[in-house]
Amino acid sequence: MKFAIISAFLLAGFYSSSVLAQSEVFLCVDERGNKEYKNTGGTKGCKRVELPGITTIEAPRARQVAASGNAAPKVPAPTDFPKADGNAQKARDSDRRQILSDELKNEEQKLANLKKEFNNGEPERQGGERNYAKYQERAASMKQDVERSEKNVEALKREIANLK
Repeated sequence: MKFAIISAFLLAGFYSSSVLAQSEVFLCVDERGNKEYKNTGGTKGCKRVELPGITTIEAPRARQVAASGNAAPKVPAPTDFPKADGNAQKARDSDRRQILSDELKNEEQKLANLKKEFNNGEPERQGGERNYAKYQERAASMKQDVERSEKNVEALKREIANLK
């Protein structure tokens, strides 16, 4: 019983203090012209400021998750959705395989050229690279190009393997 009474007084105290904080604000200007906002206006140069009430909007409720645990319900494909017949799909797959094979050959050739130019981390110095820092910068850039090309070759091989 005592706990309920104490809780009621505490809630009433919090509510009344929040109402006071929201309802009374004073703008005080000192002799130097500095402005200061306060919640008490007992000092000289303070005027009460009328503020609009606080507007609160309730947050929308979260959507109910389906009993299956999926967040999004499955939507069936429309009945008029275009479908390719078996022969057309096989032709598309064959074209895709050929395109990927061509890209793989080009990328492997590019990688071979980059590795040859990179020369195992010691590319030949060019005439404009009198500064060793410029040489190191070019070598680092070449190393990145080789690594990128190696990743491209790996990705193309994975993609071709997924087609089979």
